[in-house]
Amino acid sequence: MIVTAPADADRPYDFESRFVAPNVGVAEDPVTGSAHTVLAPYWAERLGKVSLIGLQAPARSGLVGVQPDGDRVQLTGRAVTIIDGLLSDAASG
Repeated sequence: MIVTAPADADRPYDFESRFVAPNVGVAEDPVTGSAHTVLAPYWAERLGKVSLIGLQAPARSGLVGVQPDGDRVQLTGRAVTIIDGLLSDAASG
């Protein structure tokens, strides 16, 4: 579930959000890029902007720059790698 609201005019971001998915074990996600791909077109239309900044606001909050681009959304911001790996096609050997 994503809860969102417009930011106050004096804030350095355009909207705020929180994301939870208790049915898959996520009590609250610190910052979710996938949630912002849904929020970007929603807030771009309502606020009449092309580029926006969203604040995901749990205890470990973060800012995500978003820009709708056709059927895609460009995301910008700072990230921390928490896992690194390689996916392979098991069928190809």
